[in-house]
Amino acid sequence: MNIALSLENALPYSIICSVRSQITIMRLDLVRSKSVIQGQKQEFVRLMEIIAKLRGPGGCPWDKEQTHASLKEFLLEESYEVLDALDECNTQKLCGELGDLLLQIVLHAQIASESGEFEMEDVLKTINAKLVRRHPHVFGSTQVSDAEEVSKNWEQIKKTERSTETSILDSVPRQMPALAYSQNIQRRAAQIGFDWENIDGVIDKLVEEVKEYKETQNQVEREDEFGDLFFTLVNIARRVGVDPEVSLRQANRKFFRRFSGMEKLCRERGLELGKLSFDQQNQLWEEAKKLVRKGQA
Repeated sequence: MNIALSLENALPYSIICSVRSQITIMRLDLVRSKSVIQGQKQEFVRLMEIIAKLRGPGGCPWDKEQTHASLKEFLLEESYEVLDALDECNTQKLCGELGDLLLQIVLHAQIASESGEFEMEDVLKTINAKLVRRHPHVFGSTQVSDAEEVSKNWEQIKKTERSTETSILDSVPRQMPALAYSQNIQRRAAQIGFDWENIDGVIDKLVEEVKEYKETQNQVEREDEFGDLFFTLVNIARRVGVDPEVSLRQANRKFFRRFSGMEKLCRERGLELGKLSFDQQNQLWEEAKKLVRKGQA
């Protein structure tokens, strides 16, 4: 007896049509998904071929001269341009900047391939294996209740991958921007319990650091205590869920828009900003703030 046929005969026609429609949509989505993946593979291979040609015989002199070391500044620059696009919430710009960043990755892989260090396949195999290994709750039988537990498991797995003589802070890149580096090492220390019991303790520490800064006697002491101030502010940011690097970039961007607004007002009024008194400049600042809020600056 055909059970599917019997069920179909027993169900209302509207439900049968709905089910058939859903199955058709699922099949179409699967076909589209396969087509998209195939297209992505083709474009990625094409990018690798283009880079290989640029560095090969008859290629581009500039590209052929590049090394891992010479490309470091460009890798950093492209990373910051991606962040800039993210801060602007500009998806079209983000698409282009991610391409520029991917170019740097493929260039490094091509240079490594030419010198026999590793292949792009090795890069992909390494990250694929790492993702599977560090997500046992997805690819294994481990059970987790929330994202916090996932983060703890992630760090525990990383710990098993490290040498017993290695600090948990060693894997944080020292070339990171200072604020981001500070946040990362503090977060890792906190994950093993080295942390204030509550944020009040951190606030008290900030008050203490301000007092110590006021008591400095020379430049060396000022630099040292100012660093402690920054470090404590980053700790507060971490406790309240604020990314200090993002927060400071937003503050910089806000200042840029407002100051540019002041300059624009001066040009419109035939004024020279540098010759105005502080009170006049401050008045322009307040005007510029209002223009920025209205999207007019």
